[in-house]
Amino acid sequence: MTEALGAASGKIILLGEHAVVYGAPAIAAGIAERGARARATRASGASALWLGGRKHGAPTAGADRSAGAEASEEPAGADGSREPAGSHGASGDAVARAFAALLEALPGAGPVHVEAESDLPPGGGLGSSAALGVAIARAIAALAPPRDRPPQPSPAEAAGLAFAGADPAAHVRAAAAAWEAVFHHGRASGIDLMAATTSGCFRFTRAEGATLLPARDDLWLCVGSTGTSHDTGAMIELVARQFQRKPDLAERSIAGITSLVNNAALAIEAGDVTGLGRLMDLNQMILAGMFVSNEAIEALCRLAREAGALGAKLTGAGGGGSVIALLPPAPPGGGGAPEAAERVLAAWRGAGYSGFVIRIEACATRATREEQA
Repeated sequence: MTEALGAASGKIILLGEHAVVYGAPAIAAGIAERGARARATRASGASALWLGGRKHGAPTAGADRSAGAEASEEPAGADGSREPAGSHGASGDAVARAFAALLEALPGAGPVHVEAESDLPPGGGLGSSAALGVAIARAIAALAPPRDRPPQPSPAEAAGLAFAGADPAAHVRAAAAAWEAVFHHGRASGIDLMAATTSGCFRFTRAEGATLLPARDDLWLCVGSTGTSHDTGAMIELVARQFQRKPDLAERSIAGITSLVNNAALAIEAGDVTGLGRLMDLNQMILAGMFVSNEAIEALCRLAREAGALGAKLTGAGGGGSVIALLPPAPPGGGGAPEAAERVLAAWRGAGYSGFVIRIEACATRATREEQA
């Protein structure tokens, strides 16, 4: 094989931003409708990556791959990660070092040329950096001859590693983590990488990692863009300063969000989308009280609710970025998005905002699709 493709999902945080930094749980999901793609080709000479139309050659061995990445000094992201502005918007040197680290983590990769792209907005809180890392790693790993590929995990190990379609290949995950570590100074939480390799819901804590959250029914959401990127570091520092000045606020906020996340998990498992929407609205109220919302976020949420959404909130660090709006269920047997989806998108367009529709598959839906594949 001389050419191979790789792809990865973006991510949304359903509930739990900011509190997850302090050990509370969050609920996240991969979004298959938006993500990253990569094409890897065997090459002679040095390996190179083309990202956003720009060539990035991997540094020579021994180069410092952690220095100079502007995003590396940010504190932990509001979703438990440290997403940079998007690796396609980061410094060329940082991208080159990340590419070199990824190659080093893939045994038998050999010299390769990779073209990669993402349709996730940089700084939108949708996991663009991790999606690119996973897509690139998958494409390169697929080029390796079978004899050069590391052994696959046992069925028991794969079941633990690959819930909801996550990539069971340990070397792919390790390579993508090496890519992320350059941007995040080696301290990325893993939530973005998990979302990049899965299409289902999962519960995440920094201490325990990710565990499957089996949705009883499909969840339909609209994702809207404020039109401005967020500064994750600034939002985290803003919350940290508030919590330092008012420890009681920190305790109440974290406890409140933890309770909402735990109840949201029950609602997802029970198929209670109305209850889930109310919990999302309550989570947004707490986030607004932490001053990480803004006029555009509140406008998107209000417009979505008025158009029929069951609940709406920011996703990611806030201060810009993206909003998610939970939709009523689609009609049985309809095979498409709920009618409310177009109403929400139209309301956003009328106010100058853009958006798209996503579906988070229930366990039964995913199982049926895989059987038919």
